[in-house]
Amino acid sequence: MKAEDLFEIIGSDFYTGVPDSRLKGLCNFLMSKYGIDRKHHVIAANEGNCLALAAGYHLATGKVPVVYMQNSGEGNIINPLASLVNDKVYAIPVVFIIGWRGQPGIHDEPQHIYQGIVTEKLMQDMDVATYVIGKETSKEEVTGAMSSFSEILSKGKQAAFIIQEGGITFDGKVSYDNKNVLNREEVIRHIAAVTGNDPVISTTGKISRELFEIRTAAGADHGTDFLTVGSMGHCSSIALGVAINKPDTKVWCIDGDGAALMHMGAMAVIGADGPENMVHIVINNAAHETVGGMPTVAGSIDLIGIARACGYKNAVSVSDLDSLDKELKAARDRKELSFIEVKCQVGARSDLGRPTTTALQNKINFMKHLEKC
Repeated sequence: MKAEDLFEIIGSDFYTGVPDSRLKGLCNFLMSKYGIDRKHHVIAANEGNCLALAAGYHLATGKVPVVYMQNSGEGNIINPLASLVNDKVYAIPVVFIIGWRGQPGIHDEPQHIYQGIVTEKLMQDMDVATYVIGKETSKEEVTGAMSSFSEILSKGKQAAFIIQEGGITFDGKVSYDNKNVLNREEVIRHIAAVTGNDPVISTTGKISRELFEIRTAAGADHGTDFLTVGSMGHCSSIALGVAINKPDTKVWCIDGDGAALMHMGAMAVIGADGPENMVHIVINNAAHETVGGMPTVAGSIDLIGIARACGYKNAVSVSDLDSLDKELKAARDRKELSFIEVKCQVGARSDLGRPTTTALQNKINFMKHLEKC
């Protein structure tokens, strides 16, 4: 169905969320209608953040907010869903719009398979009413579902529209870009040239996909890399765990701005521990590019100041290849925790592939490599 029709049926004037490819039509519609508008549309750091914002909106207005997200974000809302908005606590009505990755019977990436299986059940177990919207779902059917949701919402409960692939469309055109000059894949190629055989932990999305293809093109062993294809926001914590237990090995983390924002508390833990063998790189294009390119707030905040405040002894920002190479080599050679922000463009090759090894193969190969470190 058209995003405009779903918007009209729900009738809310406040949306907050984390973008998802299944919800690209809705996300582009919201950007076309509102852009980033604190009164009507906020792209938050993580899904729990969204739900708390939605609760604040309801407390201030008495109206029903909408929270959108990929189904992988269900885990991030469990705590505020159970202990904040539930009708046995503060009884705050919320409409969720959830993109259904890993839907049973439809091929998807490994990180989405189990989440896809439990998507509906998890919501139902949390006492959230659900209705599935697919390609053939009519406006009249969704209107009927929203009518039944209205009674549930009036009692301080929550309801969710679960969106199958192609379930929401938008014909308008929205483009996302910035003024940075560096290409992300070229940045990763320069990082790979410096890291050599050191272990690398890379974040969710196109960063891991590009790293895999760079290794393939070079005929290199993929065992050096742990590709964090799921669990967005946690690759830096994985890297810390490796660094602590391999103190004589340089450990590199290639993070993204959206992922770093999602669980920014990890930076405080890393900085407090201060592993002298870890390099934390954040490639910042101020966008959730893998799921469509919608903006993050990383283009308007001081990541270097945040890193330093968290305890990173070395923190720099670069926006050209010469500076990048210089800082990568300096981080490699020093025995102190380092943080490098790399500002780059939005965009990737249209023929960018996906890893051809399974997640389990990746784990086994990476652990074998670590045994040699």
